[in-house]
Amino acid sequence: MAIPPSGGQYEFSFEDQRAVIVEVGGGIRAYEWGGRPVLNPYDVDAMCDGAHGTPLIPWPNRLADGTYTFDGEKYEVALTEPSKHNAIHGFLRWRPWQATEHEASRVVMSTTLYPMKGYPFTLEVRVEYALGADGLTTTTTARNIGANPCPYACGQHPYLSPGSGLLDSCTLELRATTRVTTDDERQLPTGTEAVAGTAFDFREPRAIGPLAIDYAFRGLERDSNGRAWMRLTGNDSRTASLWVDESYPILEVYTADTLAPERRRTGLGAEPMTCPPNGLQSGEGVIRLEPGQSAVTRWGVRLD
Repeated sequence: MAIPPSGGQYEFSFEDQRAVIVEVGGGIRAYEWGGRPVLNPYDVDAMCDGAHGTPLIPWPNRLADGTYTFDGEKYEVALTEPSKHNAIHGFLRWRPWQATEHEASRVVMSTTLYPMKGYPFTLEVRVEYALGADGLTTTTTARNIGANPCPYACGQHPYLSPGSGLLDSCTLELRATTRVTTDDERQLPTGTEAVAGTAFDFREPRAIGPLAIDYAFRGLERDSNGRAWMRLTGNDSRTASLWVDESYPILEVYTADTLAPERRRTGLGAEPMTCPPNGLQSGEGVIRLEPGQSAVTRWGVRLD
């Protein structure tokens, strides 16, 4: 039997929940609850498209011209979005990860990011996926195992599922006060805008309609547990609810309008990010990891 394009498939479950994590990129290929998708999947015989479910390390989103400065030294990485002269979503999307722990209701995926051109640092990365009564919880731990300090940021790229059909008839709730504006050509930040009175105000649940969204949102309202939420309610009146802890100040929303025609608007990118777009260059939100130091971030998703 041919090996799937996403490599090894690591399935785990809890009661009527089921998830599949993959070797290539270490991300989530599928997560369903009672047979209803919570995260929009991709087929086992398909390559991952649109970064579906993948960890974004050591930076999420775009990096202009692939350049940044750290401790006074300028670095340049390969352009992985050459049409826009950007590097995008870090280095680990297409690398093999190892399932270092695989139990009935949890999987831990691990990899090491060794020094490379433009990022001469060493990171040990561990992502734990665990199912329980509250749904799927994802915990990312990155530890600097090199001899020098390094810059670090992270994100992940799940897509909330509408259950069936397109996003247009779904309802979105995201209690965020501010949108990061971007230019049309390279989708790099140009400033911020209060969402009040704009088409991007989802502080109260409302239909997405035909609106195309590919923006980062800030000023997240948090509950008593420090969690901020994004909720997508589908035609079946079920809600895929994603939360982020306080380590994630930003949520990117992406209506998937640039995917292949048959995949467009079939899932809503709901991307936790520790820094804004182009953060590695601007320095905003970048974590300085000293040798031996770790950074831990958490997000989760469930079906309501």
